[in-house]
This record gives sequence, structure tokens and C-alpha cells, in this order.
Amino acid sequence: MRMMCAATLGLQSIVLLLTALVLVALTDVGTAVGWSIGAGLALLALVAAGSLRRPYGYWLGHLTQVLAIGLGFVIPVMFFLGGMFAALWILALQLGGKVDEAKAAGR
Repeated sequence: MRMMCAATLGLQSIVLLLTALVLVALTDVGTAVGWSIGAGLALLALVAAGSLRRPYGYWLGHLTQVLAIGLGFVIPVMFFLGGMFAALWILALQLGGKVDEAKAAGR
């Protein structure tokens, strides 16, 4: 499960970093604020991916999903992209758990 969740968060971090460009170019937020939001969310996703060995890592992953969807209030397309990554996150949690159970049963 950890690998699937980490892959989801890793890909999401790239998208979140690219949102900084959109924030700066298409919204009224300043350059520093736009880059801070985009880079901060990307960093949160990477920290969450790196801390999945501990239970709080999954909570950070949940927080990343909520904040990515919440970014849709500033960049409306993020409602869609954040929702897609949230769906991938839930799928990674569910399917990853099943894979872990199957591995444990096979040993």
C-alpha cells in the first residue's frame, strides 16, 4: 500500500508545483504568494510520501488531498484535478491494502 500511495503523492507533487505557474500567471495573487502556495503544497505531498512508514504520513496524505481540492477556489480546474488525485489516493489505499493482505496470506 505504501508504494502505491507514495507514487500517487509523488505525481501529485509535480502537478501541485506546476500550479504555482498558473497562480502567478492567471490569478491576482503575487509571485511570491503563488510560488509559496504551489511549492508548499508540492513539498507537503513529498513529505507525506516520505513519511508513509508512520501513521501520520497517511494523515498528511489526506491533508494534501483536501488542500489540493481546496485550491479549486482559486484555480477552478483544481476541483477536477484535486478530485482525480483524491480518487487515486483512495484507490491506492484500498487496492494497496488488498495487495498487502494477499501477500500476507500467501506467506
